[in-house]
Amino acid sequence: MTLLAVMVLLASPVYCLDLERAKIYYLSGDYNASINECEKILVRSGYSPDIDQLYYLAGMSYLKTGNYLRASDIFEIILKEFKGSRFQDEAVLGLGDAYFLKGDYDKAGIQYKKIITGPYSKLRPQAYYRMSQVAFKLGNVEEGKDYAQRLKQEYPLNTEIALNQEICSLGDDYTVQVGAFASFQNANNLTQKLVQKGYPAFIEESAIQGKNTYRVRVGRLRQRQEALALESKLAQEGYPTKICP
Repeated sequence: MTLLAVMVLLASPVYCLDLERAKIYYLSGDYNASINECEKILVRSGYSPDIDQLYYLAGMSYLKTGNYLRASDIFEIILKEFKGSRFQDEAVLGLGDAYFLKGDYDKAGIQYKKIITGPYSKLRPQAYYRMSQVAFKLGNVEEGKDYAQRLKQEYPLNTEIALNQEICSLGDDYTVQVGAFASFQNANNLTQKLVQKGYPAFIEESAIQGKNTYRVRVGRLRQRQEALALESKLAQEGYPTKICP
């Protein structure tokens, strides 16, 4: 038996315990602890078994903490260095998610399409859902509806639909965005001014990289032509407008 083989045999029990500990941290939501455990193992265990799984766990932990750049780097390592890994599709999806969360929707779409157009993958339903979101973010409403419909038709029992019930009505309503603020007070001030003018304005809150954004939107309209008319009216009053599905 070679010296390397002996080292692997001796290290394997410790490695397995450390990997399990990292998994437990991840599943319990302690992503920083999971990252620390993963990085510690990677430093000392370059020859360890299941190293691709360790990289994937680290990538997902970084994704959960909002470190999208580091997550992207790790998913790229899996794709380039572990060609036969069982985590290849997961890494593609993870890389797409990192781009999506950074707001780079074009690059996110490229990754999701690899799963949709490639050999059959159990992650194809998730890719369909994510592509619908990419399309809506880019303003491609009909394309977004098409991906949502394909998901419902091809995978009617998939948990992606059960967990995301809004997909049944994605793109059915249009609204006009007139501002986005880091301050809720500023968003609320504009909303109240619009309401006083008779507009059905509301605030939609979202979090990007740990920072809250408050979008002021007007109306919930079934027809795009109605949204275009509302957008034109608001634009004439000097508001920066954008139609959103």
